[in-house]
Amino acid sequence: MASRSMTATPGNWKSMLAAILFGCAAIAPATALEPPAPAKPEAAEPTQTPATTPPNPLPPAATTSHSLDLPGRNLRFKAIAGAIRLSDGQNGTPQADIGALAFLLEGADPAKRPVAFAINGGPGAGSAWLDLGALGPWRLPLDGAPQSPSAPPIAIDNAETWLDFTDLVFIDPPGAGYSRILAKGEDARRHFYSVGGDIDALAVTIRKWLVANKRLESPKFIVGESYGGFRAPKLARRLQDQEGIGVAGLVLISPVLDFGWFEGANNPLTFVTRLPSQAAAARSLNGADGRARLADVEAYAAGPYLADLLRGERDAQALNRISEKVAGFTGLDPALVRQLGGRVDMASFSRERSRADGKIASLYDANISGFDPAPHSASSDYSDPVLDALKTPLASAMADITGNRLGWPIEARYEILNENVNRQWDWGSGRSRPEALGDLKRAMAIDPHLRVLVAHGLTDQVTPYFASKLLLDQVPPLGDPDRLRLKVYGGGHMLYLQDKPRAALREDARKLIEGK
Repeated sequence: MASRSMTATPGNWKSMLAAILFGCAAIAPATALEPPAPAKPEAAEPTQTPATTPPNPLPPAATTSHSLDLPGRNLRFKAIAGAIRLSDGQNGTPQADIGALAFLLEGADPAKRPVAFAINGGPGAGSAWLDLGALGPWRLPLDGAPQSPSAPPIAIDNAETWLDFTDLVFIDPPGAGYSRILAKGEDARRHFYSVGGDIDALAVTIRKWLVANKRLESPKFIVGESYGGFRAPKLARRLQDQEGIGVAGLVLISPVLDFGWFEGANNPLTFVTRLPSQAAAARSLNGADGRARLADVEAYAAGPYLADLLRGERDAQALNRISEKVAGFTGLDPALVRQLGGRVDMASFSRERSRADGKIASLYDANISGFDPAPHSASSDYSDPVLDALKTPLASAMADITGNRLGWPIEARYEILNENVNRQWDWGSGRSRPEALGDLKRAMAIDPHLRVLVAHGLTDQVTPYFASKLLLDQVPPLGDPDRLRLKVYGGGHMLYLQDKPRAALREDARKLIEGK
């Protein structure tokens, strides 16, 4: 999930980290990109009020009962909408209220019933993307094209809900959803808006929820999307090491496992990993067999393409070879590909593939396009036709569900995608880039029963499936090879927006959670 500043200067890796997961605008192909300007505070309702006047705590939890009549079954469940209070460990001073929305199947044995904690990305994205997009009992119908901010925010019963085989707890970190920082001063914000502090807060939230709901004996799973997929392996280790909580499995949806692979124009891997997804869009591939039809592109990308990229831009013969091949795979104008040195960044691909039609492809699903507001300009300030089109109906639908169906009305807006959180995020100091693959290896090595599903959409440029494929190839044998699986579906970053990928993801998650 993302904001609208896809701009970063080569070498400015912290800006690039934010850019990878936080959308696109003001893009000029084949030019140096500038870092985003600081955001101006909103006058009407700031996301975080000044440190001297912290926001009010979230209201007490509300518990309601519901029933879903779905094809072939009826699901009766309890919903708990509330907050987990995080406090200073020394003096008990409130630090933050973390919004948690739980759906618990009635009549199940709590000790044996799995519980899955779902977390979105950004940083700054609310859990409504996973809740109302795929997993929860109600779903916002988003599979129509084109997507639109004015789409009716009316959720329907979700036939593909995961509630059949696991209880669900959707968590919003501070600054996302309704969650808010309560502590005065800047220290708490700096802590929560950092890679390490974020994991600490989420781990404590999960432990406290399990204790409060008497679910410590339940099999536990973590579902993370995008930056949430980066969080999940770190969370599993943090829970193992410091909270006394074992995790049975992870479902990573469109994750970034190593940010070092996405660091801009000087890293050949950024172009290697995106080429198959760009070729999939050029070939209009969208089915379950789409990846099988990209075998030639994958072989070229990880072989001759990478070798020629490493030869560098001074090698004229290498430049000729890759320009010709990449133009053929992407369907772009050969002259443009030559101008780009055979290195097609995702912004240029999105802008140029449909420029003749006055349209721009989404970074999040290159098969979906929207109108370009400045089709004849060298650069264009535009909203992503998937990400930005869906934020509004998702936020409205979540506010309606929590306030009306679940009886937990909140006066503040639901932060579906908080760009201020992303801009203030502390990615860490030093030369190292944040990565979660090492955490995944260590978590799987210490626990031979931990199972992991990595899921990607075929035409996602933001977190391309081929990056995860190459990274997972670096995981050593750790017992049963089926413990770690990569599945590539049709669709893009939010692959669950389409009916078939959503159903296929549900089935693969069911098998993982049921141990099959």
